[in-house]
Amino acid sequence: MRSRARRIRVVAAAAAAMIVAPLAACAGPEADGPVVNPPSTSATPPPSPGASVPPPALRPAGGPETLATGLDAPWSILRVPGGGVLVSERDAGRIVEVLPGGSLREVAVLPDVVPGGEGGLLGLAFVPGDGDAEASVLAYFSTREDNRIVRMTLTGDPGSLSLGTPRVVLEGIPRGGRHNGGRLAVGPDGWVYATTGDAGQVALSQDPASLAGKILRMTPDGEPAPGNPFGTLVWSLGHRNPQGIAWDAAGGMWASEFGQSTWDELNRIEPGGNYGWPEVEGRADDPRFLDPAVQWPTSEASPSGLAVVGDTIVLAALRGERLWFASPALTSPTEVEDAFAGEHGRFRDVVPGPDGDLWAITGNTDGRGMPREGDDRLVSVPLTTGR
Repeated sequence: MRSRARRIRVVAAAAAAMIVAPLAACAGPEADGPVVNPPSTSATPPPSPGASVPPPALRPAGGPETLATGLDAPWSILRVPGGGVLVSERDAGRIVEVLPGGSLREVAVLPDVVPGGEGGLLGLAFVPGDGDAEASVLAYFSTREDNRIVRMTLTGDPGSLSLGTPRVVLEGIPRGGRHNGGRLAVGPDGWVYATTGDAGQVALSQDPASLAGKILRMTPDGEPAPGNPFGTLVWSLGHRNPQGIAWDAAGGMWASEFGQSTWDELNRIEPGGNYGWPEVEGRADDPRFLDPAVQWPTSEASPSGLAVVGDTIVLAALRGERLWFASPALTSPTEVEDAFAGEHGRFRDVVPGPDGDLWAITGNTDGRGMPREGDDRLVSVPLTTGR
């Protein structure tokens, strides 16, 4: 069941713009509730072909059902096509397979992972086989010196998945005690995307030559993907600590981002876009930067994983200890509602489930949460179009 649900709609963009601009300029962390920003001239989402009749908004139809317990600081859920579920454990540097009955099977321990602060084994992504090349898994993790991405061949059937020896495809991503980014995903264009944090060195986010504070777009072997806006790995810049990326049905890219002390953000990502950090936080109406579609007080979000299910964006909130549902994704969200606030602790990641549901992992054993019996958990949330 939804608890303490908070819903906000934008009825008239012109009226909302008059309200939002002063809020973004002066509101502090005590601000209450999300702010839906009407599209500005600097960040108007492109029209979505074939989206004249978008799918209805989705919301929870009931409480989460536990699929597995006993995860240790889990960070990323990877549903492997054809079956099989892998979860990364940040501090242990371990990848486990979740079996149908909920038991956990160790698949690999990455030897070079050095956890600490927010670093460790973070995102996972699946790369399909191509010709003679086998399917593989990418992993993003922290070493003593940097953050890096490795590629491992994936073999075996669900229940007995196996990963080959890690091969480094990208290294030298700045590492910090905080703000390591870490999300990996293969986009609808077939290229690999990775989020990186500012590593506590805020000036790096605006430096196009640095890999920190960016969203990167690359081949599975770590080379710049064709068509990148700067001819480098950089797809977008001016990020503080993005940890969620997902795509809507029209191919539009979305990212969730931790703010500093005022606003967390949901951004529509455009190639070459500059999202303002550290010059601005939240909406700025500054033509140099792209404004967020939705912003939250940091006490209600601290967003990590992100998923798009149908035409609904779902954001996992750590400090906010809830899931946020925003729709429609095919234009720019005008309705935002939360669920499960305070009921299950911190949520770290979300992905579309196999049966039209939503899968999520809690993050209460990461050193900042309050672990409960059985934590951390992989759960399934049933979804409905009803209210």
